[in-house]
Amino acid sequence: MSRERIVSSHEDGGGEKDFNWGLRPKSLREYTGQRETVERLKIAIDASMARGEPLDHLLLHGPPGLGKTTLAYIIAEELGRDISLTSGPALERPGDVMGFLVNAKEGDIIFIDEIHRLPRIVEEFLYSAMEDWIVNFTLDKGMYSKPLPIRLEKFTIIGATTRPAMLTRPLRDRFGLQQHFDFYEEKDLVSIVRRSAHILGTPVDAEGAREIARRSRGTPRVANRLLRRVRDYAQVRADGEITTQIARDGMKLEGIDELGLDRLDHAMMNVIKDVYEGGPVGIEALAATLNEESDTLVDVVEPYLLKIGFLARTPAGRRITKRAYEHLGALPPASALTPQLSLLEEAADADERLREIKKARSLDGK
Repeated sequence: MSRERIVSSHEDGGGEKDFNWGLRPKSLREYTGQRETVERLKIAIDASMARGEPLDHLLLHGPPGLGKTTLAYIIAEELGRDISLTSGPALERPGDVMGFLVNAKEGDIIFIDEIHRLPRIVEEFLYSAMEDWIVNFTLDKGMYSKPLPIRLEKFTIIGATTRPAMLTRPLRDRFGLQQHFDFYEEKDLVSIVRRSAHILGTPVDAEGAREIARRSRGTPRVANRLLRRVRDYAQVRADGEITTQIARDGMKLEGIDELGLDRLDHAMMNVIKDVYEGGPVGIEALAATLNEESDTLVDVVEPYLLKIGFLARTPAGRRITKRAYEHLGALPPASALTPQLSLLEEAADADERLREIKKARSLDGK
């Protein structure tokens, strides 16, 4: 089912990309949130500049819409270096990445979004480039083929991914810096909304900004998109100022509830509740029932439902929680109230969350 989601953390093309670009911070000083990550990167940047060396290759991982691309551009600005942008799906063959490598000057940055989607042949081609600053380009084919070693300037690759576990160990090990992005706190999103409104010349009071931030799913990209829609509503239905009531009315019109959930979130929970009797249900079965891509559910819908405690992931599949039933205004079935079953589910979900935390920490510590 193709849906345009105002609370999607993925960036649409065209106008929204240009809109977001104008709102992006241009320096680490302007960057809001991710404080520990920013502080670690400040130290790494200052150290590399003091030594006159390129920044270590950097892997940024976490849910979409949290500022990974923005931070890559800021790093290039802080270093005073050029940055080239590409993505894993765009690099189908070694020749596709060759131009980025040979054109990079010392200290320049090559940003690869969705790096987990690099084809294996391209990934292996990058190994020697990232480690030894050399690539072997093959001339001709068959019996006449011969490798041509090409020495490269010492560049920095910044990779961004929402799926760090999909990266192979050899590729992951070549990133000297690895930083995890987490959902933003409400107070940081309030600051982002007020800053963006100021840039747009849109008056917004403190509570109006908080109403938008509260529904932003912990994601700056969603916050700016909601601001854009509420700004339109305020201009047409009021005097242009975003107040608490204007923010509420504008987002209600867009189908966004007080927790930032939209129709797809409710559809997913209702399908689990009504079709699968609360779960457990596998992600592929859910995707088929909803007529959605499973990646959309895993990358965009599921993380926030897990964060607010509406969804539990168990070895048997996904279940909605008692809190989700309450939000939907429904009574949970007797099975959901069985203490033994509930404890087993909570233990399984806790184990899975612990594994994810350990994996993220192991990536950060490399």
